Amino acid sequence: MHLNYLALAVPFFLTFIGLEYLVARKKGKTYFKFNDSVSNLSIGIAERLLDTFTVGLFYFVYDYLYRHFALFDIKSSVLLWVALLICTDFIWYWYHRLAHEVSLFWSAHVVHHQSEEFNYTVSARITVFQAFIRTGFWAVLPVIGFPPAMITSMLLVHGLYPFFIHTRTIGKLGILEYIFVTPSHHRVHHASNPKYLDKNYGDVFIIWDKLFGTFVKEEEEPVYGLTKPLESNSFLWQHFHFILELFYSARQAKGWRNKLRIIFGKPDYIDPTARQVLEEKLLLRNQDVTETPKLYSYVLWQIVATLTLLFTFLLLEHYIPVFIQVCVTLLILLTLINCGAIMEQKKWVFYLEYARYLVICLVGYYYWPHPALLCAAAIIMIMGAYFQSHLKEHYLRLVYGYTRS
Repeated sequence: MHLNYLALAVPFFLTFIGLEYLVARKKGKTYFKFNDSVSNLSIGIAERLLDTFTVGLFYFVYDYLYRHFALFDIKSSVLLWVALLICTDFIWYWYHRLAHEVSLFWSAHVVHHQSEEFNYTVSARITVFQAFIRTGFWAVLPVIGFPPAMITSMLLVHGLYPFFIHTRTIGKLGILEYIFVTPSHHRVHHASNPKYLDKNYGDVFIIWDKLFGTFVKEEEEPVYGLTKPLESNSFLWQHFHFILELFYSARQAKGWRNKLRIIFGKPDYIDPTARQVLEEKLLLRNQDVTETPKLYSYVLWQIVATLTLLFTFLLLEHYIPVFIQVCVTLLILLTLINCGAIMEQKKWVFYLEYARYLVICLVGYYYWPHPALLCAAAIIMIMGAYFQSHLKEHYLRLVYGYTRS
């Protein structure tokens, strides 16, 4: 069978997340919060899912640049693999630094810094937008002359290392602190303490930060998250809030020079009132949120089911028709939106079930294109619409433990 063994990354990472949780509990530390961990995993699931459709495009870009613009004809050897690692990490440093210093890039990277906890689940907070921007930076590598196959292999290895530095269970590592990015260094990077802001951009090697003056040691206890906490579990809002703030600020600014400065300048130029204005218009916070065991259990089984579906989808990717791939992607994304909305106790989550039901019907009809299936699906939908108020009441009681007025 032609299986995609990269799918094994899902249980691999989940195993280490579980081990970190057990170690933290044994130490008596509270490093995990339910809502925060679910949000982190949801964003990671979406990125890993969408990466299935984009990885081929990224490889095509590298291959095209290599065949048409390569400056050198680099062949695989031990020394050149080391050179590729150093070049990859150097480019990462500047990509990462500019992702903090340029608003347009920060709009994609900000999602990674929204968590107010710091554990292995935070490493999952990568968006597909960020993947596109990083590819633009790494496009320098095939132009230098590194073959696409080498680049792709190195990016897999290079992308694995950062997972292990997103933790509070590991202290300082002695002499390694002078060479590599360690959990201590990266805790500083994720902190919102004034002395820690915009520091320690390195991914594997800390030497770049020391060379370019952006290194700071971990001294006082870090406070994690954004300087202005997001305070929302919404899957969509976490992805798009800063993009909306960016364009709102640019629209409010007078003159093209000021508009371009907002888009391509520092995030400090963003209108400080933008988020509040947009939240009042679009977020519609629920001020009466009461977390219940039913809410936790309902969200938990949805995340477990989604992770299982994601693993199966990735593993059997080469055997799944494109139409079904699209349906599975829609189903997973709808579920992730659903989980975020449930944690904010939105009443409209009930209507997302109609959308998920429709996707499941499409999958069923693809494999069994019989009129009887369409009739049965239509009858169920009509009955659901007829008894909607009654179903909605029972659904909200199931999810939240009581009926929201």
